[in-house]
Amino acid sequence: MSLMLKLLATIALISSFVSAQDLEQKIETFIENSFDNNPNVKSMNVKILSKNSVEGHEKWSAYVVELDAILKKDGRQVVQKMLWFSDGEILTKELFDIQSAKAMSDFVSIPFKDEYYKRENLISGNPNAKYKVAIFSDPLCPFCKSYVPEAINFMKKEPNKYAVYYYHFPLETLHPAAVELVKAAIALELKGRKNVVLDLYKVKVDPKERSHEKILAEFNKTMKSNIKPFELLSKEVTAHFKSDLEIADKMMVNGTPMVFFDGKLDKTKMKYKEAK
Repeated sequence: MSLMLKLLATIALISSFVSAQDLEQKIETFIENSFDNNPNVKSMNVKILSKNSVEGHEKWSAYVVELDAILKKDGRQVVQKMLWFSDGEILTKELFDIQSAKAMSDFVSIPFKDEYYKRENLISGNPNAKYKVAIFSDPLCPFCKSYVPEAINFMKKEPNKYAVYYYHFPLETLHPAAVELVKAAIALELKGRKNVVLDLYKVKVDPKERSHEKILAEFNKTMKSNIKPFELLSKEVTAHFKSDLEIADKMMVNGTPMVFFDGKLDKTKMKYKEAK
């Protein structure tokens, strides 16, 4: 459980009815006031980033809420996004569908905006292809290793049908070596090398490895390249890496692989095979 979720664990979540125009401000104020007596929080700023529909539950709306807190103990800033649900009268962080036994968050899909389909993230296909597929992945994630290369190779065969966009999302806590790997991959792509993403999944390195020299050596060995440590710190590499993480944050990506098919979250990760 994340730190922010722990801080929210005891909040009562009942709101009185307000007009649609005032509801978002009411939600923000309510959540902020809920932290007034929390001994761990020095200050809290709450902002609603978007309002989303809940499939099959038209009465409810899902709000993407950003919590920006300053902790009392060490002055550390903690920023987290999460979903909150409201029907205009009730506000709650957790909601379940009785018939399906699923959390209501399973019925929410945050739209993947057109502005997120960046040229530098297009690794296969025509940008005007019939379908756009966005993949967030960590090259050292076990499931990603089997899924991502297969999916990309499948879609590469029909470039006018699929435009494949790839976003680096290394799970640093689980796979610290992935951070160095993806930065090296970005550096190599900036030099004009093709198919870097696919080859990235062939690099054999311990996910827990923290030696930059060892990680980069294995990368260069697999890629038959000569990327230097200083190249990973360039403005261009840093900008691309930061952009990928920012888009992941806006889409509330919290695991890998995460796939968006034509702007909607594909929880099956297999819609590309069903596309006509």
